[in-house]
Amino acid sequence: MSLPGNYEQKSQPTCYCCFRIIRWIPVVFIVAVIFWSYFAYVVQLCFLSITSVAEKVILLLLYHFFFTMFVWSYYQTIFTSIGTVPPKFRIPSSEVEKLNRADSEEAQKRILEAFARQLPVVSRTVTGGVRYCEKCQHVKPDRCHHCSVCGTCILKMDHHCPWVGNCIGYTNYKFFILFLGYALTYCLYVALSSLPYFLQFWQGELEGGVGRFHIVFLFFIAAMFAVSLASLFFYHLYLVTHNRTTLEAFRPAIFQGSGPDKNGFSLGRYSNFQEVFGDQKILWFVPVFTSFGDGLEYPIQVQHQRTHQSTSYASIGETTSTSSEATSNPLLPSNSSSLIETCTKDSAIHV
Repeated sequence: MSLPGNYEQKSQPTCYCCFRIIRWIPVVFIVAVIFWSYFAYVVQLCFLSITSVAEKVILLLLYHFFFTMFVWSYYQTIFTSIGTVPPKFRIPSSEVEKLNRADSEEAQKRILEAFARQLPVVSRTVTGGVRYCEKCQHVKPDRCHHCSVCGTCILKMDHHCPWVGNCIGYTNYKFFILFLGYALTYCLYVALSSLPYFLQFWQGELEGGVGRFHIVFLFFIAAMFAVSLASLFFYHLYLVTHNRTTLEAFRPAIFQGSGPDKNGFSLGRYSNFQEVFGDQKILWFVPVFTSFGDGLEYPIQVQHQRTHQSTSYASIGETTSTSSEATSNPLLPSNSSSLIETCTKDSAIHV
């Protein structure tokens, strides 16, 4: 029986394996464009078109820095494992049978509420029930959503990106932001540094035979990608500073007892930034993982807190906790006391 709560288990698509192969096509296309741009810039532009040795050296040094950071962050975004839901959230088979046999949505809600009573979840469905994935058969942690492409639930899911062949979520969101930023910087650098030679081509002053067309297409493609990347990059910077995912921007999280709130996870702009990039400034722009937390629990606005306290890094309602309490918690980041102090200052403004 199909119920409004949509708790019944559904089978995986039969063509899922084929789909997993097809989803790599956009990634292969992007990789091909990257390697072609490397050939066009390094070989056709720098080695064959530019005569000044000093100009070649400067352009190549800067180019390889931007290229390395761009490719590194892209690699991290693609191949970082997506966060998985731990076993404690999984519903036992006996409870799943009870859910399937329940004769009403209210009966299903009661079963899930009883199971989730000791779990750190505060988000609810539109009807006020515990968020449950009928495909993975577990209670969804806060900000977790099921991805039909990856076939599993993703911690702090932002969206599934076909251009990286992976879901963007808790484990790789920092890498994705850096990828957008470095890709934009790379495209702008290539477009601006090739612009003088693009103009020479139209004036008939650029030599190099057929190879000259590589420079023309290089400029156009770099400029085109830069325009599209700019809007996406600045949109995600906006989301980071407001502590929202793309999904939450369209459908705010619904909190138990207080309803939907698009700012429910916001700690203030600086603390929101730290939640993704960490508190080690030297590593902010390096594609290594420095995000706070465990992907299961998140600091929330004080009006949304449940009766039990969070066991993750400092939530807004615990901003009066001492530094010793912070350091005694094994789930807190190493420098969580500084985050607590920052949250205390920011929450006075943003709560």
